[in-house]
Amino acid sequence: MSSIPALLRDRVKHSPDAEAYRYPAESGWASLTWSQVQERVRPLALGLAQLGANKDNRVAILCSTRLEWILADLAVLATGAATTTIYPSNTAEECAYVINDSQTRLVVAENDEQVAKLRSVRDQLAGVSNVLVVDGTASDDGWVVRLDDVKGEGDYDAMVDAITPDDLATLIYTSGTTGRPKGVELTHGNWLATAAGVRELGLLGPDDLHFLWLPLAHSFGKLLEVVMIECGVPTAIDGRLDKIADNLGELKPTFMAAAPRIFEKIHNTVAATVQREGGAKAKIFAWAKKTGVRVSRARQKGVPVPLTTRLEHAVADRLVFAKLRQRFGGRIRFFISGSAPLSMEVAEFFDGAGLTILEGYGLTESSAGSFLNRPDSNAFGTVGLPLPGVQVRIAEDGEVLIGGPGIMRGYHNLPEETAATLEDGWLHTGDIGELDEAGRLRITDRKKELIKTSGGKYVAPTYIEGKIKAACPFLSHVFVHGDRRNYCTALVTLDMDVVRPWAAAEGLPEDPEQLRGHERMRAEVQKAVDAVNSTLPSYSTIKKFAILSQDFAVETGELTPSLKVRRKVVEEHFRDELDQMYERAVI
Repeated sequence: MSSIPALLRDRVKHSPDAEAYRYPAESGWASLTWSQVQERVRPLALGLAQLGANKDNRVAILCSTRLEWILADLAVLATGAATTTIYPSNTAEECAYVINDSQTRLVVAENDEQVAKLRSVRDQLAGVSNVLVVDGTASDDGWVVRLDDVKGEGDYDAMVDAITPDDLATLIYTSGTTGRPKGVELTHGNWLATAAGVRELGLLGPDDLHFLWLPLAHSFGKLLEVVMIECGVPTAIDGRLDKIADNLGELKPTFMAAAPRIFEKIHNTVAATVQREGGAKAKIFAWAKKTGVRVSRARQKGVPVPLTTRLEHAVADRLVFAKLRQRFGGRIRFFISGSAPLSMEVAEFFDGAGLTILEGYGLTESSAGSFLNRPDSNAFGTVGLPLPGVQVRIAEDGEVLIGGPGIMRGYHNLPEETAATLEDGWLHTGDIGELDEAGRLRITDRKKELIKTSGGKYVAPTYIEGKIKAACPFLSHVFVHGDRRNYCTALVTLDMDVVRPWAAAEGLPEDPEQLRGHERMRAEVQKAVDAVNSTLPSYSTIKKFAILSQDFAVETGELTPSLKVRRKVVEEHFRDELDQMYERAVI
């Protein structure tokens, strides 16, 4: 295929009447076949072309994950223009920066709220000729047009045939941990090669049902869009986070991708609920969890599960795990986890419950998908083998280098940064890692995030953070600090969805400000810290911690839209709390 629109056209040719997308409607869930998708995309693409969309410019999409995002994206790509993705949570100033830096001509906005955001910075958007609103009203001045009213006529196929694999398809601005975001240029060829690599694994087919809630402004979500067209897999799409649990039970999908935080919250919520209820139920759950972990570890080692353990696991499955699987619809073949490290405890818990999580790895700069564990060789703690077509090298300093057809064209208008990141065709990921004997990649830390204590010792903070979070179900985030200090400390935030019911049952204050200093709450965190410290060398143990009254959030800048922690921002926002843990210290 020469382009993503050509891929869609080919999909329509081979399976016109197969379900393509399922989406929320007033009467429940509605559905579109692949031919119906093409019927929606064709006039929209021709209408966008009449508004000026072409190979020389971009069309931005400022919208949450929903059917219209995909239809708009496919129509934009069919014109030869590229899609600029913008998170709906971005501020007006952030939107203006991305729109201007990308030379965007048209903006697809989800609703009047997003339009108002753009209007507030309209004087900075001289290059934007029109805003096309999905759910909203057109403006009297003609600047805002309803997306449904954008229709055109012309030779759609000739327009699609003019697109080449080297043409720009997507500009995704990496949220980054510091500084201004950089626009990653990804071509049609980048996406097609990566999607073809996923297809070659043979994991997905038309009998599957994919549930998509991930942000389509993120490269992970965008890749899933292309993969499903490549593999002919129907997708149920609904980006409302508060509907994830209900949608899983109602839709009964066969697989779903998510960030590790989602799996952590599920694990922590289940664990805290049974702990709060206590009695026989808590004991049965604890026993079932241990039994499941024993089975999981035997599988990981490739050794037979002892008969007594198999019998115990059958009982645990009937009493606990089968009910958990039913909450996810009862048809899940596997989950895919990416964007951040998945803790071993969470992975083993799900695996023991008969819910496999395949951890993968990739960067926006590598079209999101570069490595993935396989169901028949799932090695926890690794991100699996390279996808077909992906090459990997480990540099002398341990940095992971990636090559292959999925590697970005470069950073938009940033030749120096492009040259520093792409050397001799290899993408320098900034991640430290190693390959095991089977060629699977294990990421050990970020190159620029390693802590060097004042004693000259290097500490990998994300590893410790993951261990502490896994040891205490009440925690939302852990932030390990200690660079150029003589010992390590940690900031922790509480997952109030889990903590509040426990606090109420224990007669403790439910207000975060009161709760964070309570001796019972501190004791729970201390227990987890002590357990993790016992496994660490002395120089990387956590000597002190502080419980914060507020969680890290995208809105306050501590998290990126893809829920990664911005370490520099956290250090700036909580400088006083960090400094206090080193004052008058004799350690």
